[in-house]
Amino acid sequence: MRKSGSIISKAFKETMKFSKPGVNEAHLYAKVDFEARLGGAEFLAYPPVVAGGNRANTLHYISNNQAIDDGEMVLMDAGCEYHGYASDVTRTWPVNGQFSEAQAELYGAVLSVQKDCIEQCTAGSTLDQVYHFMLLGLGRSLQNLGILSSSLNDVDLNRVSKMFCPHHVGHYLGMDTHDTVRVSRSNQLQHGMVITIEPGIYIPAAEDSVPTKYRGIGIRIEDNILITDKGPEVLSQECPKEIDVIESIMKR
Repeated sequence: MRKSGSIISKAFKETMKFSKPGVNEAHLYAKVDFEARLGGAEFLAYPPVVAGGNRANTLHYISNNQAIDDGEMVLMDAGCEYHGYASDVTRTWPVNGQFSEAQAELYGAVLSVQKDCIEQCTAGSTLDQVYHFMLLGLGRSLQNLGILSSSLNDVDLNRVSKMFCPHHVGHYLGMDTHDTVRVSRSNQLQHGMVITIEPGIYIPAAEDSVPTKYRGIGIRIEDNILITDKGPEVLSQECPKEIDVIESIMKR
């Protein structure tokens, strides 16, 4: 699974370099597929999401056939299979290689929450516990950005945050993308388990309750996490996710 995570991470990096204003989602799909196979994967683990602009707010968007305009970001959710083991990674980046102020603010909020959630992935914790931790973290970030009222308490934040992140924090990963689907997310994590951690913020273009500059932006950041006795190990750590690193890669 380390190899599977490494292969898809490197494929993402090359796909970022390939991005440019006007690129078609289908071309990015083809690029990540090509790079994953070139890296040793047998095939992609599932039909990827390649969603530009406002389409990133459609969680299971797989049309992957539209041009991505200058100033828009692309959300790509893709994984590969290597000797039967799956990876599952999501990154979001601007196709022109430069985050706008609003994009950077939302992206930074998601990234900070994602890092905090990864730290919670220890033996004995549960995915459900990390999920509620994520909702609270996203809610506080949305308050800091002026998207949610500062008067909301923690209970209300957990409830309202679901409007902007209508999916769980993650799932089990292994020989299938959603491995052991009958195992409850309330079960305690154990050493050797692999899970995904994938918080997001999704603000449709028509969401008029949100400041205009944030509308039409959808962001998710997903990594694959191995539970060890020394703490969480990020199997997809080679995949760029820091703003300055992404921008630097795309300048080349």
